[in-house]
Amino acid sequence: MFPSTMMEEELNLWDFLERAAELFPRKEVVSRLHTGEVHRTSYAKVYRRARRLMGGLRRLGVEMGDRVATLGFNHFRHLETYFAVPGMGAVLHTANPRLSPKEIAYILNHAEDKVLLFDPQLLPLVETLRPALSTVRHFVVMDEKAPEGYLAYEEVLGEEADPIRVPERAACGMAYTTGTTGLPKGVVYSHRALVLHTLAASLEDGTALSEKDSVLPVVPMFHVNAWCLPYAATLVGAKQVLP
Repeated sequence: MFPSTMMEEELNLWDFLERAAELFPRKEVVSRLHTGEVHRTSYAKVYRRARRLMGGLRRLGVEMGDRVATLGFNHFRHLETYFAVPGMGAVLHTANPRLSPKEIAYILNHAEDKVLLFDPQLLPLVETLRPALSTVRHFVVMDEKAPEGYLAYEEVLGEEADPIRVPERAACGMAYTTGTTGLPKGVVYSHRALVLHTLAASLEDGTALSEKDSVLPVVPMFHVNAWCLPYAATLVGAKQVLP
C-alpha cells in the first residue's frame, strides 16, 4: 500500500467547536431561557465553558466511555454539553423528558448513566425518577443555582480541561427508541458517524447551511441530536437561536 501524505487526524466532533471559536469567535448563540430571559453568548465563550465543563465532569469522576445523560431543551448550556461530553471521550445520552417516568428510569438505568444534567423546570420529574435510578451518582441542574441535594451547572464548571482524542469509531452519543410496544433500545453514535452526517446535512441538497445563516432548530435537542443542526451550525459558523 502506498501511504498518503495528507491529514492523519481522526474525525472528532470537538473540532467543530474549536474551528468555530477560532474563525467565528463573536458569532452569537442566543437562548430564551425557562425564565423568559434572552441570553446571548458566542462561540468563543461556548468553547471556553465547554472546556470548563469537561474539567468539572472529570472532577465528578467521569472517565472515557462513561455515559452522561441530559434531560433538557434547547439552550446554550445544552449546546456546551453537546461538545464537552464527546470532547472528553465520554458518551452523551440525550434522554426524552416527555416519556413516562417509568420509561425514562428504565432508559437511564439501561445506559448506566453516571451523571444526569437536567433543566430546572424538570426538577419535579427528576425527583420522581431519582429513587429508581441505580447508576446516576450526580444530579446537575442546568442553572446558576440548585436546591439542596443537587449540583448547579455553574458550580460544576471547573478549570479548563484539554479534549481527549479518541479513535473516530469510538462512541460519542446515544439515543433510545421510544413510542414502541417493546422496551426502548439504545443506538450508539460514533464520532465518525456524526461528523460525516453533519457534513452531508450541511450540503446544498441537505440544509444548505452557511456562515451567513441564522439557525433555529425546530426539533428539540433531546431528539436524535436535533437532527445534528447544533453541530452543523457550529461547523459552518452560523448564528444559533435556541428557544
